[in-house]
Amino acid sequence: MIDVVADPNTAAGFRVTWRVQPEWDDWARSSAGCYVLRTNITDWSPEDLCRTYVQLADAEAAFRIQKSNLALRPIWHQRADRVQAHILVCFLAYVLWKTLEQWQQRAGLGHSPRTILEELQTIQSTDVVLPTTDGREVRLRCVVGRIRLRPCSWIAWAWISPNDSA
Repeated sequence: MIDVVADPNTAAGFRVTWRVQPEWDDWARSSAGCYVLRTNITDWSPEDLCRTYVQLADAEAAFRIQKSNLALRPIWHQRADRVQAHILVCFLAYVLWKTLEQWQQRAGLGHSPRTILEELQTIQSTDVVLPTTDGREVRLRCVVGRIRLRPCSWIAWAWISPNDSA
């Protein structure tokens, strides 16, 4: 039990005291690591309350992902159709993020799509265009990247695709 008591003899003007209440020990042991939800809703089952709370936590996580990982910020639009379009783009970005997360988990590659995006950022692509003596061009697509095998092990790779154009 924690008590805050007025105390004019202290600089703050109050004193905080606490004491252990042994009658709460059994409750503390049985509820360790559990959620305790307090609500004023009396006509819902405990399962409905828990499911709704988890959905709220998921919605909050979605907003955190949009703000941090997807770098989506509020934009002030003047027209309703642009507001709806912005909401659609944000929703689709979140759906893609969660889909990538699920694919990654099923493949045993962790649970953070951020790592996949960081790996994709290492891939570089360029086209090399070589003129020929007869006026045509030989186009070579060069894709260079690296693949992480273990935390400190990399393989450099290159892929070159010839693409003749007239």
